[in-house]
Amino acid sequence: MAVPPVVVGVDGSESALDAVRWAADEARRRETLLRIVHAYQIPTGYPQGFVDVKMLHDVLLAQGKEWLVRAQEVAEEAAPGLTVETVGVQAPTVPALEREARDAAVLVLGSRGLGGFTGLLIGSTAVTLVTRAACPIVVVREPGRDGPVVVGVDGTPASEAAIAFAFAEASARDAELVAVHVWSDLLLEVAFAGEPAMLDVTRLAEEAHGVLGERLAGWQEQYPDVVVTREVVRDRATRALLRRAEGARLVVVGSRGRGGFRGLMLGSTSQHLLYHAACPVAVVPARPE
Repeated sequence: MAVPPVVVGVDGSESALDAVRWAADEARRRETLLRIVHAYQIPTGYPQGFVDVKMLHDVLLAQGKEWLVRAQEVAEEAAPGLTVETVGVQAPTVPALEREARDAAVLVLGSRGLGGFTGLLIGSTAVTLVTRAACPIVVVREPGRDGPVVVGVDGTPASEAAIAFAFAEASARDAELVAVHVWSDLLLEVAFAGEPAMLDVTRLAEEAHGVLGERLAGWQEQYPDVVVTREVVRDRATRALLRRAEGARLVVVGSRGRGGFRGLMLGSTSQHLLYHAACPVAVVPARPE
């Protein structure tokens, strides 16, 4: 069976070219095709005769072709011999990339776009895609370093896909894997439940270590080459993962978590990482039940 391609969205920005470099390296490691996609949209709502729609279409099309050519050059420089395919499509960015994600191994995006009619990641585009895409999404905020792959583990089956992705990335990159489980929010949950007698810090810490071990069971046997460091942290999930992103080559989180005070990957945590992490961030959708 053919290996799904790595897809990267581009808009002519330097951030998008950083994403192309990361995606080219990923496609090389996976021994698969790199598909570079540029989506553009003709603006609407102008008074009749105010804008020559055909001329605007031609300008955007020519501009997109130039950006795709440049992106292909960058990809081939980053991974010589890589098979590269470029695609220009007239469509809104989010639906176009969402369609691409259906058949992709990974969808890679830059963290900042140009804005205007071709801006790829201005505003909520990346956040919208990570809630909809059928494949893992990697947002390349910084090129990444030679440090570990970091994965957030929330203790539920929803994080299983993120753990699998993180082990595979660590193995392919010959990197250490740091598995982080945060447990301080459990204290708040117990307190709000009106059971202060249950605030046994030692017991909660032991339970957190057990949860992390349970979630990692089996993966270390499947990837014996990966050195795993387990970290059980009494902290807020966002703060703990942002701190560990410094010096990391990749941070991996799930697209949703437990919810409530236990929500490691739900809502604000993954979004905060996308906006502020000092390395590429992978958001991995949970496997279907």
